Amino acid sequence: MDDLNALAEEHLTAARASAHGRSAHLLLQQPPLRQTVIALTEGTALDEHNAPPAASLLVLRGSVRLTAASGDAELPSGTLHPIPRERHGLLALQDAVVLLTAVND
Repeated sequence: MDDLNALAEEHLTAARASAHGRSAHLLLQQPPLRQTVIALTEGTALDEHNAPPAASLLVLRGSVRLTAASGDAELPSGTLHPIPRERHGLLALQDAVVLLTAVND
């Protein structure tokens, strides 16, 4: 069993120490399901990338902006939001930790 609060703290600390401002941990991989904890420092972005067939983002700490052609969404801590099925990006509006759940082909 994994403690999400402990993982969030661990990876936020690692992100703050990283020159790239981010840290990630693959929490669960049971194909086709994957869950990843991603920590980003304020202002750090994950550039636009392709979406998996199905995915959601749970904001564990801080706040982020999910960007996509269909519209941006600002997501505060505690928010669960579907990932659009299009190219998208992610920007940390504050130091943030998210849980990405994705189903791949």
